[in-house]
Amino acid sequence: MKRIAVYCGSRDGAKPIFKQEAKMLGTTLANEKLGLVYGGATVGLMGEIANAVMETGGEVIGVMPEVLIAREITAHHITKVIETNSMHERKQQMIDLADGFIAMPGGPGTMEEWFEVVTWAKIGLHQKPIGLLNTNGFYDGLIQFLETMEENGFLSGPERSQLIIENTSERLIERIKENMQ
Repeated sequence: MKRIAVYCGSRDGAKPIFKQEAKMLGTTLANEKLGLVYGGATVGLMGEIANAVMETGGEVIGVMPEVLIAREITAHHITKVIETNSMHERKQQMIDLADGFIAMPGGPGTMEEWFEVVTWAKIGLHQKPIGLLNTNGFYDGLIQFLETMEENGFLSGPERSQLIIENTSERLIERIKENMQ
């Protein structure tokens, strides 16, 4: 395992704990010698995690589609920036570069990207670990919804058990690494 793709907000969120956890996840990735693949911006949680990885001596690859370059300040201080023509190309690049995936708190874009890797795993397009960082209970509602999907036959038990859900960065990375053995 070399790199983890992290999907997260281009905003800081309403609670300081989100930024703190982004920094912690970035530091943990770098300390575990895992590179970061992310959306390529300097703003929000994306910027926090990238800065933390870089400050800890890790590798950061940002993937930024043309449509967002004007809106989100592209990080040029990271290891590598890959510009794509579309969001579809961005998502494919991130999936190809990553050996596992994590969603931190974020908005609809975070969920859209995370659910795509969940769906791809379900249909057998990859077998990479998929994590959900439930900082401060942010994803409690989603976790309940996943349970509702399972109870109603739209998500199988084995599919649901492939999702690694933890409340702290350290424990999530530990479990993802265990999943790769």
